[in-house]
Amino acid sequence: MTVHDPTTKKKEQIMMQRRRDRRVLVGLAVAATAAIALTACAGTSTGSTPAADDALEGRGPIQYVSSPDASGAAQETIDAWNADHPDEQVTWVELPLDADQQRQQMVQNAQVEGDSYSVLNLDVVWTSEFAANRWITALPEDSIPFDEEIPATVEAASYRGTVYAAPYYTDGALLYSRSDLLTAAGIDAAPQTWAEMQDACDAVLALPEAADMSCYAGQFDKNEGLTVNFSEAVNSAGGSMSDADGNPTVDTPEALAALNFLVDGFESGMIPREAITYQEEQGRQAFQEGNLVFLRNWPYIYKSLSATDGSSNVAGKFDISAIPGEDGLGVSTLGGRNIAISSFAENKATALDFIEFFTSREQQEARLALSSRAPVFSEFFEDAAITEQYPYLPTLLASLDNAQPRPKVVQYGATTAAIQDEIYAALNGDKTAEAALADLQEKLTAITAG
Repeated sequence: MTVHDPTTKKKEQIMMQRRRDRRVLVGLAVAATAAIALTACAGTSTGSTPAADDALEGRGPIQYVSSPDASGAAQETIDAWNADHPDEQVTWVELPLDADQQRQQMVQNAQVEGDSYSVLNLDVVWTSEFAANRWITALPEDSIPFDEEIPATVEAASYRGTVYAAPYYTDGALLYSRSDLLTAAGIDAAPQTWAEMQDACDAVLALPEAADMSCYAGQFDKNEGLTVNFSEAVNSAGGSMSDADGNPTVDTPEALAALNFLVDGFESGMIPREAITYQEEQGRQAFQEGNLVFLRNWPYIYKSLSATDGSSNVAGKFDISAIPGEDGLGVSTLGGRNIAISSFAENKATALDFIEFFTSREQQEARLALSSRAPVFSEFFEDAAITEQYPYLPTLLASLDNAQPRPKVVQYGATTAAIQDEIYAALNGDKTAEAALADLQEKLTAITAG
């Protein structure tokens, strides 16, 4: 399935030019990985980083390990592969929707060197952890057209200058807004600051047609989404989660302003109390049912919100923009997924071929139509026929250009757990924002020290 007429014959010429133009950029991006991952060695004995594994051998059935995909897009790709490879069938091992539980199950399988997981669908921030622990296998440099992909996605798939995974899709935060209600309230521009968003909500919620609505939500349940949303708030207030040497920097005035934005939002009702349980899907449902003026979420929900089959109350009534920040446009957390080969898998040659197929241009284009997952090839963001159908893509590309990663560390499980514990306590009123940040700084310092 495609999303535009593929008769543009000059595409091959364009791609060849991009290959030449991007080679230097991607080389720099991959090389920069070592600098970003300075804390990745702490407390872990991994030895020297290997080059791409020459022993990707063995053919036969494999397992694709991933979270559920309600769009059906990934299953269509697997079905297409299986139809042409009767002796190398792919079985989908479906993990829980919760990202922390996904990671836990993959880690547990790796720790016992289990061979029941072949191809792993990894959050971009897990890639360094899995590579440093040698739970995934380095990929041959010529297996994927890395030099034609968005450099940030290749960087996120790399560890210490070696690419360990194939970028699957990329993600940046978007602000979804009820454009119809903003227009009715006399507001003709998306908010660029938190204060502007509050003012817009005050105006909209005074309308009779906005009765019983709430202002804003993100992902505030005690899981990976909370780490993402807090990181975005800190960066959007001019702060950072760590310094250039990888040391945590969360007990700062900027981080306090970010956390107070969220804490005060819950206390004032700007953020509805039930949003303390929101992951991505709960937020999507609330916005899609017409209960929110603004929602921070990923691009994948665009298709569901736009559905004209009666399942969406906001089809044709919403718009998209960059997330707001304290004094100007906010800074997105870099999201997305990578596809990697388990070091303990059998039939690695089949696994590599499947990854090449799964992350190909053709399959990424088909999945864009089914799931709104953003491809990792920048040409899709520049194709007028595609951006006409998916108008969020240029906004997303701008978001990606400014995006910041979550802490890219080997001990990521302990790091994100500490962030979730302290920030959730502050949002629930169990700790002051000042105490939560001081305790978080202490915890992260100890984790970094190993």
